[in-house]
Amino acid sequence: MKVPGMPAGMWALFSGSFRSKLTEVLGYDRSTAAEITKKARGKYRELIKKLPDFEKGDRFQMNIVSCAMLSAFVLSMPKRPSVDELTAYYAAAMMTGPMRAFCRRMGRQKFSEKDVAGMKRTAALNAADRNPYSWNMDFLPYPDGSGYEARFSKCGICTLMGELGLRDLVPAMCRLDYSMSEAGGADEFVREHTLASGGPYCDCGYKKKGR
Repeated sequence: MKVPGMPAGMWALFSGSFRSKLTEVLGYDRSTAAEITKKARGKYRELIKKLPDFEKGDRFQMNIVSCAMLSAFVLSMPKRPSVDELTAYYAAAMMTGPMRAFCRRMGRQKFSEKDVAGMKRTAALNAADRNPYSWNMDFLPYPDGSGYEARFSKCGICTLMGELGLRDLVPAMCRLDYSMSEAGGADEFVREHTLASGGPYCDCGYKKKGR
């Protein structure tokens, strides 16, 4: 990526949480956590430089930057975490106060005309046809009007983590969808398949609360 704004901003916002949760969740002492974070910063910069620029209108740049950050920390740990350990660590590191506030703000816009129009534009873009680190998505409204499904046939996280030898840890990132939906407060998140677990696609279903 040529534009450093989002990657730099993500590091500024979340590196402290990623560091503290190394101790609180994974049990590293503070000295080791500091060393992991120092190594991760260098690896993060390397990964960001490797990634191509995203097209205008591609809403998934933040997702791949988050993936690069988590991958950099994992690659800097002296012991590879299990999927369950990484799931707990990533959720704790990402769901900070500001992140929860962001989710609540997005929740207030869920199912609005603006939200639906944005999902339709994303589905039409098919950005992963040109950028392997992005996503292809179909937008599938529920016939009863109770919400919609975003169905993904290509996943940038699977691509990047697969290249890094971390494909088996992708489900740790997938699980954050539930945490973000819960924090948003507007929908019930439902899922049956993920590409990471060998499914035919990733289904992200958003059902209106009370429907």
